[in-house]
Amino acid sequence: MRKYPRLYSIFGIRIRAHYTCVVAFVLITAIVSTQFPESYPLWQTIILGISTALFFFISVSINELILSLTVIRRQNPVKNITIFAFGGVFQTIQEATSPNHELLMAVARFLSNLTITTIFYGIYATFINSGNFAIAGIAQWLVFIWFMVFLIHFVPGFPLDGGMVLRALLWKSSGDYFRATYIASLSGWCIGLLLIFSGVLASIITHQWFLWLAVTFIGWSIQSAAGQIRCQAVLLMALQLTNVRDIMTREYTTVNRDVTVGQLFRDHILVSGWRYFIVVDGVKLQGILTVRNIKSVPRRRWNGTPIGEIMTPSNEINSANPLQSGANVLQKMDQLRVDDMPVLEDGNVIGIIVRETLVRLGKVRADFGV
Repeated sequence: MRKYPRLYSIFGIRIRAHYTCVVAFVLITAIVSTQFPESYPLWQTIILGISTALFFFISVSINELILSLTVIRRQNPVKNITIFAFGGVFQTIQEATSPNHELLMAVARFLSNLTITTIFYGIYATFINSGNFAIAGIAQWLVFIWFMVFLIHFVPGFPLDGGMVLRALLWKSSGDYFRATYIASLSGWCIGLLLIFSGVLASIITHQWFLWLAVTFIGWSIQSAAGQIRCQAVLLMALQLTNVRDIMTREYTTVNRDVTVGQLFRDHILVSGWRYFIVVDGVKLQGILTVRNIKSVPRRRWNGTPIGEIMTPSNEINSANPLQSGANVLQKMDQLRVDDMPVLEDGNVIGIIVRETLVRLGKVRADFGV
């Protein structure tokens, strides 16, 4: 089972931090700490630097959450948000969005970034006039950072907002969502590489290494995010012409809902290694049971707990259709953070689709250019 680094969950939306956030936090702290007057003691400038970085990422998270609950969630329910150094990235699936909706999302992000910049400027003006220079200094830096974020998002490379606009236009003209994603993310990857090269070269020539270190880091963050999305787009393009019926496995274990967790563990998990079970009552589907369900019960209660009490009931199951494309199912599995999904036909289970199988097939097809 894969591990998903999750930061927190609000309103059913999982928000997690990309590793670039750690570097960004340290970089913001270091730069801001060195820019306050020498009259401030070192410990205080460090606290001010940490506060600036903390407020930046808190405001990023709040901004992304508000967007996901308003403009974006109206048409496309958001399950996961990944916070990068330059902002958040929503995980969406093709069938739940459209080119026009993508353009709306991009405009909403542009406006929200500008709005946050204006809010922090208002805070700066309020505290500078009242003589509270420490808070005013933090707000001033937040104004600068958010204004830079606002400008950066005009770059036509996914996952930046400009890249989202580019993807929407490519998708609208070609009708191919996955190829549009690939081209837009490739543009982001190239632009990130260009920023890295420019930042390193400029820091050597001008010796203003703080400024150009920030440019280099922004380039690295964009390239890292775009690279991940581009690799995923390659897999999805390779799986477009496949269907679930051909990929699914018909080898799965069914169990009765009255079986205890302890009995299931001894008779099936320890013997066969299965981690995913279809729960039935006769021939009728009742639900599914995973290792996650089992781990929710203390071991001392296993022998007295029927699996029917802890399973995911049938009305809450996310299932696949045998005629769905492999690309669509892989997107859905990534969004839901699951590795297995039952395949239903006329309400009956006819197989199981496994993420590992999808990824392996996608890589093989991509290697051969199929």
